[in-house]
Amino acid sequence: MQTCAAPPFVVEHALSWDTRWQPHDLLRLRHLQVVDNEPPWVREAFARAPVAVVRRALAAEGFVAIGVRGAGRAQRYGTWARVADIETVVAPQMLAQSEPLATRGGLAAFVALAALQRDAAGPLHGFVWGPTGSAGFELATQVPSVSASSDLDLLIRTPESLTRNHALALLNQLQTHAKNAGIRVDAQLDTPAGGVALAEWAADKPRVMARHASGPQLIADPWAVAHRDGLA
Repeated sequence: MQTCAAPPFVVEHALSWDTRWQPHDLLRLRHLQVVDNEPPWVREAFARAPVAVVRRALAAEGFVAIGVRGAGRAQRYGTWARVADIETVVAPQMLAQSEPLATRGGLAAFVALAALQRDAAGPLHGFVWGPTGSAGFELATQVPSVSASSDLDLLIRTPESLTRNHALALLNQLQTHAKNAGIRVDAQLDTPAGGVALAEWAADKPRVMARHASGPQLIADPWAVAHRDGLA
C-alpha cells in the first residue's frame, strides 16, 4: 500500500520549512486535497476528524507536509495540505494538562499522562512538553484513538543542550511512570538538529539519529549548529 502521496508541487521547489508549523503540531483543516491512488480510508478518517499531524519534510511555499491518521495502526498516510486550508493549530505543549473524556481516563496511556501531570516536581518539571501520537490526537479531537495497548508518546522541547546525565535521569523517571501504568512512554527531544529519541541520547552513544525535515542524519551533538550560530 502506498504510504505517502506524491508532492503537489515540483520537488525541486521543496526548499523551505515554514516555522509557523512544527513537527507533531495538529492542524485542523477546512479541506484536504484528493490525490491519485489515495487509500480509500483517508476520506472517512478526514470526515471523522479533519485534523492532521505535521510531519518532517521540506515543502514548497504555500504547502505543509502532513500525516492523516486512520482507525488502526496500519492506517497512516503522508500527504500535503495547503497553508490556506489551515484553520487552527494545536501544539503538543497545549495538551500537556488536557484530560480525556471521563470514560476514557482509565486507559493506560491516559493513566500515565495523569501521573505526569500530577508530578509537579517530577521528570518534566522545567521543560516545555506535551503528548503526541494517539494520546495527543484524542485529546485534541475527542475522537477515540488510544487503545488498551497504546504507548504514551511525548515531545520534549529542548532548544538548549541537555546533558547525558540529565537525560538519563529524565529517562529513568519516565520509565518509572511507564512501569506503574504498564505501558511504554516514548519521549522524543525536539532539538535544533531535529527529533532525537531521549533513550538514544541517554544511552551515551557517540552519534544519535536526528530526524530533520531534510532527512535523518547521524550526529554527535544535536545542539552544535545552534551553539555555533549563537542561537542557543
